[in-house]
Amino acid sequence: MVPNGKLISGHTKEFQKDVLGFLTRLSKEYGDVAKFRFGPFQNVYLISNPDLIKQILVTKHKSFVKSKDSNAIKPLVGDEGLLTSEKDVHRRQRRLIQPSFKRSHISNYAQDMIDITMDYISTWENEKERIITKDMMNIALGIISKTMFSMDFKDGYDVVGEPMEAALRISVKRMRTLLQLPLWVPTKSNREYKKAIQRLDKVIYSIIEKRREDAERHEDMLGILMEARDDEDGLGMSNQQVRDELMTIFIAGHETTANALSWAIYFLSQNPEVETKLFNEIDRVIGNRTPTPDDFMKLTYTQNIIRESLRIYPPVYIISREAEEDVEIGGHHFKKGDMFLLSPYVMQHKPEYFDNPDSFIPERFENNYLKTLPTYAYFPFSGGPRVCIGNHFALMEAVLVLACIAQRYRIRLAPDHHEVKPITTLTLRPKRGLRMIVEERNEESSQPGASDI
Repeated sequence: MVPNGKLISGHTKEFQKDVLGFLTRLSKEYGDVAKFRFGPFQNVYLISNPDLIKQILVTKHKSFVKSKDSNAIKPLVGDEGLLTSEKDVHRRQRRLIQPSFKRSHISNYAQDMIDITMDYISTWENEKERIITKDMMNIALGIISKTMFSMDFKDGYDVVGEPMEAALRISVKRMRTLLQLPLWVPTKSNREYKKAIQRLDKVIYSIIEKRREDAERHEDMLGILMEARDDEDGLGMSNQQVRDELMTIFIAGHETTANALSWAIYFLSQNPEVETKLFNEIDRVIGNRTPTPDDFMKLTYTQNIIRESLRIYPPVYIISREAEEDVEIGGHHFKKGDMFLLSPYVMQHKPEYFDNPDSFIPERFENNYLKTLPTYAYFPFSGGPRVCIGNHFALMEAVLVLACIAQRYRIRLAPDHHEVKPITTLTLRPKRGLRMIVEERNEESSQPGASDI
């Protein structure tokens, strides 16, 4: 048992003050299974062993459900979306959604990823400062809007991004309080939360209603979701279910990828030798032409840059589960109601698996390095039946967006920049954003743009 927990709050305040530091210290000092407390009664176990993590996520996954802290996000994503649903409902929803993420569909989405990025960056001015974190959110939001709804969100941040930011911020705050006040209590935070969700609902339900009235068949994700029928009962999704899935995919599909790209661009600005190798690969594979979906497989070093960025700062840095019954894991006996934390961040910084774990070294992923590791030493997309359904989509998007940007621009941190460090919101993002200067690489490489798409 980790010492010094407070009588009432347990270790809640230590956890809230520095999530990554607290979990890293626990793993180092107390090993594979570190026990602590949230509040007076909630036993929590940080599991830092790949085999034990595999048992929780895969081998014995039926003994676990998502922990109660995920209830805080249910007003936003609903009860029946992939993020919060359980057991039969989760299996059914996943079965209905899976076709959206078949490789054939993802390759169709790839062209949208390129077109949206090239169009967006064509307006960037040489030597001008930009808030790159916001740019990555806008690009990712544009890609999700196009691939999901076949819609162009030119003002995507104002329409969806802004209320989404507010809702996510409050969700995390609710997750980390010992006593969550019901939403009907008219606190300032609750009013803001409900208002943000209403704004998002207005957008999403209007899109669903328009599509219901549209006789034309659509190949986008919304079309696939609305046409999906369960093999067992022949039923499709209600408007509420479609709404919950779209909200889930919105969050998972733009927030996580945008943060992965922001971190990758930051790491490139701090590692000129990596940046040079990236530019060399882009120039060799793509040259001055507009990138194409087929380039993805050839951009192996670019892929490794994204993998290494996901290793150091995985957007989903913590996964929580609750034992639904008494269960034995690796010789340890746990009781029903015990909570478990699995941290990709902690595992992916362990020196026994990664040399110089705090250094940005994309080359470590060469020669099928991942196959030499235990499965759950590196798991930025979670694992088991709840593995991120859009993991291939996300990797392709991050690689193609980065390739489009690196073909034209070198990006530097603004000279008077604040200290860059992660903040643990629902995802792991750069605290206070990234202000960066964009420099055109050269005249020829700045030619491809929106005009030739």
